[in-house]
Amino acid sequence: MKNTIKLTLIAAVAFMTACQSKSAYVKQTPKKEIDSVSYAIGLQMGQNLLQNGLDSTINVDMIARGIYEVINKKTQLFGGDTVNLVMMKHFNPEMHKAYVENEAKNKKFFEENAKKAGVKTTASGLQYEVISEGTGPKPVSTDVVKVDYVGTLLDGTEFDSSIKRGEPATFPLNGVIPGWTEGLQLMSVGSKYKLYVPGKLAYGMQGQPQAGIGPNETLIFEVELKAIEEQQPQQGGDNAQLQKMIEEAMKQQAGGK
Repeated sequence: MKNTIKLTLIAAVAFMTACQSKSAYVKQTPKKEIDSVSYAIGLQMGQNLLQNGLDSTINVDMIARGIYEVINKKTQLFGGDTVNLVMMKHFNPEMHKAYVENEAKNKKFFEENAKKAGVKTTASGLQYEVISEGTGPKPVSTDVVKVDYVGTLLDGTEFDSSIKRGEPATFPLNGVIPGWTEGLQLMSVGSKYKLYVPGKLAYGMQGQPQAGIGPNETLIFEVELKAIEEQQPQQGGDNAQLQKMIEEAMKQQAGGK
């Protein structure tokens, strides 16, 4: 099935890249079954574009180029986060504006915070300071840890707290945001650190709207590493454990209002 899909996409790209003008597109007619399949794919792509608010002003040649370069592993004009930012700016300008504003705030914050006594910066951009140092072992990324923590935004808004919930949180280190996975491995059991997590090491440009976390938002955590657990609970994928805890905390706060 995967090979069939790949062949049809290649055929669609060949069909699209063979055309250099709108009139050339119109003149194309299916001669084989794969041509009809390719045309059907094109129709579906066109319908999806219309449903997303795009019309004939879209540059079909550039669509074809993007598909061709990905499938044939060619050098691309841009990729990675730039792709997401381009799409965000066009389809969600308000979110893009928030991203840009957070980017500026983050840059200023981390530059100034790095100058403060006791604040250290890792190669990834994570910043931390030691509130108190424990004497126990340090966890590795495959460990399950038990922690108490309070999470806030740069403006001091608290979005989550295991302390308010009345019980420590337990989760696998490889199942949470990268800033936690890295930061907690710096800590010995019994330690309490303050972690300054840049957006790229937290929830990225998508943020966590249901928790009040915007795109590229910096998160600050006061974390106490209480224990390294022996048994690992069932994992739910990257960020799933921390995301679930935040969502549960938001529900509890909403219910208490």
